[in-house]
Amino acid sequence: MPIRFLDLPTLLGGTLLQAPATDVTIASLLLDSRRVGLTEGALFFALRGPNHDGHHHLAALYAKGVRLFVVSHAPASLGPFVGAGFVQVADTLAALQALAAQHRAAFQQPVWAITGSNGKTIVKEWLAQLLAPDEGICRSPKSYNSQVGVPLSVWELAPGRHTLGIFEAGISEQGEMARLARVIHPTHGIFTTLGTAHDAGFASETDKLTEKLQLFEQSGFELLVYCADQPAVHAAVQARHLPALAWTRHEVPGAALRFRLKSTTAGTTTVRVRLGETSATAHFPAEHLALRAATRFTLPFADEPSVENALHCLAVLLWRQLDPAKALDPAEIQRRLLRLQPVAMRLEMKQGRHGCYLLDDTYNNDLAGLALALDALSRQARPGGRTLILSDVLESGLSGPALYARVLALVRAHGVTRLIGVGEAVSAELGGAVLQAEFEQTQLITQFYPTTEALLADLRPREFQNETILVKGARRFGFERVVAALQQLQHGTVLEVNLDALTHNLQYYRQRLHPGTKLMVMVKAFAYGSGSYEVASLLQFQRADYLAVAYPDEGQQLRENGISLPIMVLNPGPDSFEQLRRYRLEPEIYSLERLHDYLQAAHEATAGTAPLPPLHLKLDTGMRRLGFDENDLPALLDQLAAHRVQLPVASIMTHLAAADDPAHDDFTQQQLSTFQRMAAAIEAVLGRSVLKHALNSAGIRRFPEAQFDMVRLGVGLYGVEAGDESSRNLLPVSTLRTTVSQVKTLPADTTVGYGRRGVATAHERRVATLAIGYADGYDRRFSAGAGLVLLHGRRAPVVGSVCMDMVMVDVTDIPETQPGDVAMLFGEGLTINELAARIGTIPYELLTNVSERVKRVFVSE
Repeated sequence: MPIRFLDLPTLLGGTLLQAPATDVTIASLLLDSRRVGLTEGALFFALRGPNHDGHHHLAALYAKGVRLFVVSHAPASLGPFVGAGFVQVADTLAALQALAAQHRAAFQQPVWAITGSNGKTIVKEWLAQLLAPDEGICRSPKSYNSQVGVPLSVWELAPGRHTLGIFEAGISEQGEMARLARVIHPTHGIFTTLGTAHDAGFASETDKLTEKLQLFEQSGFELLVYCADQPAVHAAVQARHLPALAWTRHEVPGAALRFRLKSTTAGTTTVRVRLGETSATAHFPAEHLALRAATRFTLPFADEPSVENALHCLAVLLWRQLDPAKALDPAEIQRRLLRLQPVAMRLEMKQGRHGCYLLDDTYNNDLAGLALALDALSRQARPGGRTLILSDVLESGLSGPALYARVLALVRAHGVTRLIGVGEAVSAELGGAVLQAEFEQTQLITQFYPTTEALLADLRPREFQNETILVKGARRFGFERVVAALQQLQHGTVLEVNLDALTHNLQYYRQRLHPGTKLMVMVKAFAYGSGSYEVASLLQFQRADYLAVAYPDEGQQLRENGISLPIMVLNPGPDSFEQLRRYRLEPEIYSLERLHDYLQAAHEATAGTAPLPPLHLKLDTGMRRLGFDENDLPALLDQLAAHRVQLPVASIMTHLAAADDPAHDDFTQQQLSTFQRMAAAIEAVLGRSVLKHALNSAGIRRFPEAQFDMVRLGVGLYGVEAGDESSRNLLPVSTLRTTVSQVKTLPADTTVGYGRRGVATAHERRVATLAIGYADGYDRRFSAGAGLVLLHGRRAPVVGSVCMDMVMVDVTDIPETQPGDVAMLFGEGLTINELAARIGTIPYELLTNVSERVKRVFVSE
């Protein structure tokens, strides 16, 4: 049943502050002022958090066309919001969840909820893929499983279009699952695993399990599918007497299904299905055709996580066999299982040819996924056009005209300048003469092709110049070929940068800041090897206050790519001040000589030119590197007093030498005292207060009392801050991968590589050559067994010397290794901290050494 705006005060227990000009049906829910797409019927919830407040952006949203608002406190005046509707509630997040729960209550079809520590998104995507031929499915986009992601997902349920809902539920602390359970109100569920993720939010593993199982303790709940090989989960489910279907790979009592697995040399797994003990098989009559003793299926995976996730899905398919209307022939089950593929759920950002930038989202193409991908496109700060290459939109449940009317509205709302459609449906619905005339008037360039092959035959990469290109297609269209044609050609070594992990780390540090403390983030040295523009663009979206680079050229590149945040330059050259002026870059001034250069540039400025940007005074309080020390202070104060107008000071800063080491805390405190004393003297001469900042990543965590006005977040953002914080609270951001070029079987007494430094052994061995070397930034100190790589989840030591473009590793104990396999140089399971310790260096060095010739791929869910 549609919900109209004037229904909200009653539904949400709120107060109507102002009625809209026209009462309208709520069409979409909006939480972020930077992500405004379609505005008709869009309802904005002004959420408040430690570092954000949606109430600050009401005017900006109104200017963009949003007219419906739910707030927890009223604007100072409703006068500027003519025709807009406002409802006031006590808690806007609770109101968002209550509205989604009300919407869910109108949906009378089955709803599956998936929770657990790992595998939720994979299981959801595979289950949707397996059931899509039989059901109209509404599922969480990407991994929308949080307190705000779940209500946004459930809101998309449409009784007329969908026959089944599949939603994830993720929690990080006590009390969260009860709220999500009220929103999803599942009829069926899957519990994937109980792991260590989010342990910090719970007193014990038992508490976390108890919290997660609340999802299935709802009235009307019918069935929970889970693996009985997890003793704690199995015992908890049985103790609660939940209606459940348990499966096992062993002989666990109480499991209804028993799977016997056998890996094959082809990288697949054979599954033999048997019924469990009689008392546990009420769901499965012994005569059931699909579960005869000889029933076997093949899974197209051999790795443990994929097999585990696929078995959850297989159990659901076998349970559905009991309903004659939903039963599938075993051969059809097998056919669908073999079509499962590793889920590339993340949008990847890659360098394209001819100054272009690619957003690769080629796994699926439904309406929810398209809206998210277009949102990512519109967030790119780069100048130039925005191109969308789009396949037919599948699994929407809408008719052709209604579906593509919504697609067209999304395209227009997100500033697309060129649309290339591929497929019969998109060509028919958007390629008509009437629309073409309208496109010409709005200057939207369009091209349509019946197939991907037709597009590829006509594709001319030179016709794409300095554009941001979103490639969005359903898997069956094979758009990875389009991406390959447009992508900048580089060798197979890749540094994958997880922007979601970077966001997690950013929020970890933000949560430790006092209200009002500003945040400067270091993106020097190519953002610690991660890629300056991509990281800076994310930080701009996340509303950092300042960026910092080492040299003016780095700042110029960011400006040319559309980054507008204030940027501090740590080491400006004496001849760089005109460049700083042109690109609005703020210099760090650390000596009287550099201060003289600044004053000279200000004196030489011609009339009518922009003034020099503000400067940042660097004080040396003990680092003994750059900065004014106390002996310089009288001369500095004289200059400041004499040239107050010409010296616009933006901040005063210092650098702590040992903030990460408790053994030097007394020295750190001395530095902070010196800094406060010197800063006070400078502010007295200036006659005003200015921003003061001293803390780096470790300092933010260890010296909260010294946050002053701003802090500088550096390598901690990238997940490698000193101490044990990185293992417990930070996520690794970067993963370095390469490919196996060749595998050789070497006889005993054979040496390997330059100088025969890969010493001979008394036995035969297999050696794999990898496509990476010291020219790519793989340190030569990893030679002769100091380095390790991961292949097929196992460690292989480096053999001999690291070469310029190659390195050899011993894979004798990993017999399945073949040319083309992917080897991981660092990442999950082989941390950069461990590798740095093996060669006596620091993680920063390994990160920043990764050569710019190594392709960066940026991923985000």
